Amino acid sequence: MSAHDVALVRARNVHKAFGPNEVLKGIDLDVAPGEVVVILGPSGSGKSTFLRCINHLEAIDQGSIEVDGEQIGYRLHKGRLDKLSNREIAVQRRKIGMVFQQFNLYPHMTALENVIEAPVGVHGQDREEAIRYGRELLTRVGLADKIDSYPRQLSGGQQQRVAIARALAIRPKLMLFDEPTSALDPELVGEVLATMRDLARQGLTMIVVTHEISFAGEAADRVVFMDGGNVIESGPPGEVLSRPQHPRTRSFLSRFI
Repeated sequence: MSAHDVALVRARNVHKAFGPNEVLKGIDLDVAPGEVVVILGPSGSGKSTFLRCINHLEAIDQGSIEVDGEQIGYRLHKGRLDKLSNREIAVQRRKIGMVFQQFNLYPHMTALENVIEAPVGVHGQDREEAIRYGRELLTRVGLADKIDSYPRQLSGGQQQRVAIARALAIRPKLMLFDEPTSALDPELVGEVLATMRDLARQGLTMIVVTHEISFAGEAADRVVFMDGGNVIESGPPGEVLSRPQHPRTRSFLSRFI
């Protein structure tokens, strides 16, 4: 990131433990507007936990996370951090879309109804405007012909693309992807990654936790390797993937070659 860029995401000394298990041990990370950052690392390295901390699905124990200049989950008051109310946190989350491993679509709603649920039901957006934008989003993710289909009528890849459209419907400044292809059959992975590549080309700020090394090489501006709750290595994909400096990064990537 250049000195002229103002970070959209700024994480400093982020710690998180579950009981005696310290999962994050002081993570520092800046993400510039429009940047695509892919986080790689072995299972249990803290990748998904860090992602969940960014939108306060998990509360951090120490440090700070700012998105678009706002401290997430807390307010600095007289030198200490006070927790925000659930309503205040919900307002902050409007800036952050998240796509999970599981699609979590409402089974009794069509694809379009799933996409407009949050804008209309949570954020009070005009229904007609939400429907117009929802149709546009479903077209963008290649599902113009599935607008009135129910989740049970869609493949896993199609359901995940509906989930991506749903996350985009709140017009977030930041998109988080937590291993979005890990629950898919191998033949369906490509269509979801293609949708994510399109979003990257459109300049959306994205943080992606994935094991898809090819996606990291093609779509990322920066690759971050995590292990044991720490950032071990970070840099352009051509460097980290082709010429990793740290032995743990080399060991991890050797499994995919």
